[in-house]
Amino acid sequence: GAMLAKLRNMGEACTAANRFIVHESLSGEFSRRLADRMGSLKLGRGSAEGTNIGPLIDAKSRAKVDELVQDAVAGGATALTGGAPSEGDGYFYPPTVLTDVPATARILKEEVFGPVAPVVSFSTEAEAIALANDTEFGLVAYAYTRDLNRGLRLSEQVDVGMFGLNTGIVSNPAAPFGGVKQSGMGREGGTEGIEEYLETRYVGIADPS
Repeated sequence: GAMLAKLRNMGEACTAANRFIVHESLSGEFSRRLADRMGSLKLGRGSAEGTNIGPLIDAKSRAKVDELVQDAVAGGATALTGGAPSEGDGYFYPPTVLTDVPATARILKEEVFGPVAPVVSFSTEAEAIALANDTEFGLVAYAYTRDLNRGLRLSEQVDVGMFGLNTGIVSNPAAPFGGVKQSGMGREGGTEGIEEYLETRYVGIADPS
């Protein structure tokens, strides 16, 4: 689920997960296992047999992804897999997992739009919420927990327009799609989306007495 949330359309999706915030007791194992899975994916043309990961949209986008990765590495982050553009033709960037990402890294604040998963750890729930909210964007967040009460608390305290609990996909035509902060205004989908196209008319009527 976590990998699906990251790699949809090579990470070039507004709903792709940008940052992974993992409890300190699990972050090491989580990072290693995610790196193993992402590193085993086959990079290549979508028409080629067995390909899992295709190219990014253009050279500018690939350069931006690499710029964010190199900024993080320069600040002390480690690439467990990937970490540099692929050689040869095409705008390919290998799936990348970054650990020990410094709080100052741009990749923790900006939208990545590429197959890069920066992992940061937390010790308390309050710290995790603060880390999740420390960005100007707020379209969607995903949380994985066995504690339903904790999941519902997170859904109320993480500042986003959409929230996936134990799922990496939230888009649904019957549900309102949209974000908060710099992730847009209004909603599409659901009754809320229809209401965006309507005008409310208020009629005040005089008291006949």
